[in-house]
Amino acid sequence: MTERVETLAVIGAGVIGAGWTARALAKGLDVVAWDIAPDWESRLRSAVDNAWPALERLGLHTDASTTRLRCAETMEDACRDAEFVQESAPERIGLKRGLLAAIDCATDHRVLIASSTSGLLPSDLQADCRHPARIVVGHPFNPVYLLPLVEVLGGRQSAPENVDRAMAFYTGLGMHPLRVRNEIDGFLSDRLQEALWREALHLVNDDIATTEELDAAITYGPGLRWAVMGTCLAFHMAGGDGGMRRFLNQFGPTLKSPWTQLEAPELTDELIDAMASGTEQQAAGRTVKELERLRDDCLVSIMEALRRHGVGAGNTLAEHRARLAE
Repeated sequence: MTERVETLAVIGAGVIGAGWTARALAKGLDVVAWDIAPDWESRLRSAVDNAWPALERLGLHTDASTTRLRCAETMEDACRDAEFVQESAPERIGLKRGLLAAIDCATDHRVLIASSTSGLLPSDLQADCRHPARIVVGHPFNPVYLLPLVEVLGGRQSAPENVDRAMAFYTGLGMHPLRVRNEIDGFLSDRLQEALWREALHLVNDDIATTEELDAAITYGPGLRWAVMGTCLAFHMAGGDGGMRRFLNQFGPTLKSPWTQLEAPELTDELIDAMASGTEQQAAGRTVKELERLRDDCLVSIMEALRRHGVGAGNTLAEHRARLAE
């Protein structure tokens, strides 16, 4: 039986902590928050109020209410009755280690403690705790109250069953928990985003493109695909009926071309096999044509949604339809 968490403690009520607060309240939980910054309570309540209309459109739990938020005067008070603690303090290892150790002392040893860190290793974060087995990472993405992805991983001293418990808790919050199987700086999604960000900085620094041009290069192209499927499965489709194996054999040599400031790995047979088998498993027996239809249906739906807001590719679609109607 999955344990029921009814009270979440949010320690650190900045942008990420406020996002956790809004999401948990929308799912019918009680939230007790604490922060040390000046005027944090009014800023937190304002952030929750600002997020609430979007959460109402997504659909609220029958017990959802902003009145279920309590702001505590001390960290110990916030943690006293919590059944799960989400730490969202600034990204400084010394600060987080000390805070997690204090939370560890303030809670029952059975209570899970998760850090929202975007890249610090859980083994380092749990080093000063009395009960390190219950310390995990639950890394969300902004805005936390809307984006479902949360990367979940444990450190060397984390009990695997506690990582499982965290996965179950986040699933209950309507999220998509992605288990990171091995500790690595930056985890998964941020490492991918960092590669793109690094390249963007090079292109701007070298006066190749403006930030607007680079954003357009994503918004009107691969960004739409990424809402439907990731890079690996998209490139599997780009190989046609031959899939990823044909794609890498055809386009793999360009990885050695001087397009990027990033160094590509050696394209070994083992790497090709790993990429091909991975994308074939993702395809789950669907042909490229079937995947294309799925992708196209999803892209049309996304563009229709964007059209109603007049942004990105949706604005382009609206302008095109207006011209057709002239």
